[in-house]
Amino acid sequence: MSGHCAATNGPAIDLQERGYPSPGDPQGVARGGPLTVSGGVVEQHPVAGARLVTVAHGTRTAAGNDVARELTGAAASRLRIAGVTSYVELSEPLLTDVLASSPTPTVVLPLLLSTGFHLRQDLPAAVAGAGGPVVLGRSLGPHRLVAAAQVARLAEAGVEPGSARLVLVAAGSSDPVATRDLARAADLLGRAWGSPVEVATLTALGRRPAEVVRPGDVVSPYLLAPGHFAERSRRESLAAGAAVVADVLGPHPLLVDLICRRARALMSGARLAAATRAIA
Repeated sequence: MSGHCAATNGPAIDLQERGYPSPGDPQGVARGGPLTVSGGVVEQHPVAGARLVTVAHGTRTAAGNDVARELTGAAASRLRIAGVTSYVELSEPLLTDVLASSPTPTVVLPLLLSTGFHLRQDLPAAVAGAGGPVVLGRSLGPHRLVAAAQVARLAEAGVEPGSARLVLVAAGSSDPVATRDLARAADLLGRAWGSPVEVATLTALGRRPAEVVRPGDVVSPYLLAPGHFAERSRRESLAAGAAVVADVLGPHPLLVDLICRRARALMSGARLAAATRAIA
């Protein structure tokens, strides 16, 4: 299945009625909910000349790397700043090289769905070798906008809430922090979907799809892009009897909203400005 699935005539799910922001209004400003950080309203005044650098895991599948580039391009265009896509491994440019080669004030946003080894080890190491001021954001997930995007993918697959048992399938990690994030992601998806969600992983900690998925189940891949894990998720879930395997998240507009929200918060707050002053 492609990560670029177009909307179908599946069941309409009013995410706004469930408290989820609409695309283009990620802070819910139209409904009286301005973005806040640490209890204070964030002023929309980015650091002059700052750029957005996203970092995805990287894959040998071209379509998978394209998802990261599409998300970055859409977010940078909306923010009206320069945007660069980078990768942890398997594809270029690598984050280490992107940061080391420029003195430009930079916000780095990981296009990762949980906290794990890459976020806690690899990315800080790359930031330490940067040629200019850098602020590193947290992983995209777990977050309710990610859950809302999963619900949208399920709707595109023609699945109605409550019509079948739902299983979230993730790549998996040996990091206990990532495992806790995955449990939180399942909880958020369950709240958005309106029914409990089971969890399966393809590697490391957790149970495999063969152990969790039952005949007739619906599967929501907790994966950003097409590639090795997306193919395994689909193959193993169908082998276990899944009736439907929804598309990966892909370059969904709600993820663009989330990236913009995170970037604005980091650029508008004191962290990047302070880092810039420290380097100057």
